[in-house]
Amino acid sequence: MTLSTLSLRVLLLAALALSASLFASQDPHRDHRSDAKTAPGYHPLAFPAPKPGSYALPVIGTAPDGEVLLDTGQRTRLHQVFDDKLVVLSFIYTHCPDPNGCPLASYVLAQLQKQITQHQNLSKRVKLVSLSFDPDNDPPHILAAYGRHFRSPLGQWDFLTTEGHQQLQPILDNYNQWVTPVVGPQGQATGMLSHLLRVYLIDRQNRIRNIYSTSYLHTRLLLADLQTLAAEEPD
Repeated sequence: MTLSTLSLRVLLLAALALSASLFASQDPHRDHRSDAKTAPGYHPLAFPAPKPGSYALPVIGTAPDGEVLLDTGQRTRLHQVFDDKLVVLSFIYTHCPDPNGCPLASYVLAQLQKQITQHQNLSKRVKLVSLSFDPDNDPPHILAAYGRHFRSPLGQWDFLTTEGHQQLQPILDNYNQWVTPVVGPQGQATGMLSHLLRVYLIDRQNRIRNIYSTSYLHTRLLLADLQTLAAEEPD
């Protein structure tokens, strides 16, 4: 093999590696893959989960309503989506790069979805809802593609967005979900959003019964809480 041939092969391999790197950096789902294991919610629970029904979940407040869009583009309202079910509501945006933020929420809800389908007392009574707080970059078709990565045919999981910030902001304010655009060193927009992870457990009367942060968002805790609420109103 001549030196020039070797050099060409090296350059070709380098180009292929660069292309793969660029493709990965542009993949909007790269930080939301279900096989990522970096966030706390991916690990086994560090303490025993409480026995369902052995504790109470006091009402924290009312779960507000709001104007939203389904991932089909259809206009609806949040309470219509809740559909008289026990609801786990997460606020996300699809290109969130923080493994302890939206990727954690979507992963944990996906694991919860698997568990729910195995519990007869929950499978028809629980709905998962993920609402994007980035309407500029998460229109319905983006949410539909994102949802296909997580939604099970046996589960009930709706992915929502809003027509714009006019519809979104009242929802964020009412749920105390703050979101702030991240700006670059020169004050330029980066497309990233700083936010606090909050996932809500909502009962059939549209009342908030628990709020989960990064430290406590875990499939086993959510499952125990859902079973506790289900026991309040048995079929």
